[in-house]
Amino acid sequence: MAGSTLGTIFKISTWGESHGKAVGVVIDGCPAGLELSESDIQPFLNRRKPGQSIYSTPRKEDDTVEILSGVFEGKTTGTPISMIVYNKTQQSKDYSEIASYYRPGHADYTFDAKYGFRDYRGGGRSSGRETIARVAAGAVAVKILNGLGISFTTYTRSIGSIEIDDSNFDENEILNNQIYMPDSEAAKKAGEYIIEMTKNHDSVGGCVEAVIKGVPAGLGDTVFEKLDANLAKAIMSIGAVKSVEIGDGSRVSKMTGSEDNDGFKIDQDNKIAKCSNHAGGILGGMSDGSDIILRASFKATPSILKTQHTVNKNDEEIEISIKGRHDPVIVPRAVVVVESMAAITLLDALLLNMSATMNNLSKFYNR
Repeated sequence: MAGSTLGTIFKISTWGESHGKAVGVVIDGCPAGLELSESDIQPFLNRRKPGQSIYSTPRKEDDTVEILSGVFEGKTTGTPISMIVYNKTQQSKDYSEIASYYRPGHADYTFDAKYGFRDYRGGGRSSGRETIARVAAGAVAVKILNGLGISFTTYTRSIGSIEIDDSNFDENEILNNQIYMPDSEAAKKAGEYIIEMTKNHDSVGGCVEAVIKGVPAGLGDTVFEKLDANLAKAIMSIGAVKSVEIGDGSRVSKMTGSEDNDGFKIDQDNKIAKCSNHAGGILGGMSDGSDIILRASFKATPSILKTQHTVNKNDEEIEISIKGRHDPVIVPRAVVVVESMAAITLLDALLLNMSATMNNLSKFYNR
């Protein structure tokens, strides 16, 4: 299987299946000398860990990470960093029934169409459990970026039609509720809605938003390696993401040029800055120095108890009700996944940008 590697300099390769022995990631291109231990990674994995609330799957996993290589005496060596998380409570028998049919909304049919064979246990390689590897790598990227003054505020913007009120925005509230919303009132309403849908044997979708501060101007390229295009690719690669927006996103189709354009000014530090940020921090495929604002829209969890229509491998039409342990909503646990994929993409762009000008080369080699 191809397609499990992302990045040019800071490169990640994820591996493992939902019900296999373990999942993990290999990071290539991490600079040497970064102080790194499992304690830097674990808090990120804890944010996506299952079984922590009534809004997630009851599957209980420690999701404890172990660094196997690339770190010596507490610092990265510049060699590949390999990390592993063991699966401990997989219940493969819950999925034996689905081996004979195709679940609506899942990759079952397309996997069979491509390979003629699939690991039906929890979705195998297509399972959301693969995102453990992304989050582990993202924790490394975020640590490097934080050290360079780049920070992330990532949260649930909406669940179904329930959206946060920006006038109630409280960053400190994000970690105070199980839905990761920066608006306590919206979080309460969203929680009630999720419970209602669960009682109806259904599931819900929603939107994750990330605001990234401190990104310097000039990251990305103007044609096929646009920063927004690479961010979109990275985030669209997360299972269940159906759209990605930068800045005003789809709203720009209803705006005039005078409404959408961001004017420029000289700020109080005598530097060039924008008067507004409709572009979401990216112009012409390159960062413009203002906050990068992106959103990812997630579809509802496809595994539901409600009766659905499908076909089996004998080409017979059947009715099914999917059993097993599933999230009634993916969004809260996906917040840290979106942050991780954005961080991996931005760090790779930063490293690539070091060779963009002769001045950059001279600063490094003519010291």
